[in-house]
Amino acid sequence: MDAPELVAALAGRRVAVLTGAGMSTDSGIPDYRGPDSPPSNPMTITQFRSDPMFRQRYWARNHLGWRHMDRTAPNAGHRALARLEDAGVVSGLITQNVDLLHTKAGSKQVVNLHGTYAQVICLSCGYTMTREALADELEALNPGFAERAGHVGGIAVAPDADAVVEDTTSFRYLDCPRCAGMLKPDIVYFGESVPKERVQQAFSLVDAAEALLVAGSSLTVFSGYRFVRHAAGAGKPVAIINRGPTRGDALAGVKVEAGCSEMLTLLAGELPTTVSVR
Repeated sequence: MDAPELVAALAGRRVAVLTGAGMSTDSGIPDYRGPDSPPSNPMTITQFRSDPMFRQRYWARNHLGWRHMDRTAPNAGHRALARLEDAGVVSGLITQNVDLLHTKAGSKQVVNLHGTYAQVICLSCGYTMTREALADELEALNPGFAERAGHVGGIAVAPDADAVVEDTTSFRYLDCPRCAGMLKPDIVYFGESVPKERVQQAFSLVDAAEALLVAGSSLTVFSGYRFVRHAAGAGKPVAIINRGPTRGDALAGVKVEAGCSEMLTLLAGELPTTVSVR
């Protein structure tokens, strides 16, 4: 491991952090592109909008997957970043994850770049409701679905709370109670743009920091990679912790091939003694 180089790159600096799905693997949520990830084919926004069968499949799978994500606990890496924020080292987090684990761990300055699993929005009128409230209604429409799907015990779930379910043809889902429009999790799907104000909030966080740390992201998707380009373009040190190559490796001063939990825990023990809180 390049732990001394990582500490040296970030020492004495206020650090913005960008996290991806690899951040949450130690909490039991698999990532999309890691070396041990299962095959995954996330639904696109075009599929979701265009075909009721895709929406039926999504809501059936999400009906089982979201509760698993809701029960998932932060891991040592999430807790380490929260401690670093409390110590004045981390100035804020940008996460590509929708699992809310940074907030559960106690991080306060968090930009949920791709939204969160916990809210649902109508694509026509903008009506919102909690995922928990929708779950109660879906359960009433589909009593015993989890048992019939064979998911009484363990469950395989993706980073977007999408569970593996073979037969979804009997599942009934809901439209917007206000306008009968299309309900969708308030999550940025593949092929969908991140809201501009959220992007600007994330850029502002990077601008206010003196270094950028990437944890658990392959940076394959431009929505995260742009912040690495922005930091590097501004001459700010970029450090990356990830298992496997990333799109931003060429822009990083330090790249550590390791798990996020172990390295972030190490940083939480080393960096607070090197930063001056401003």
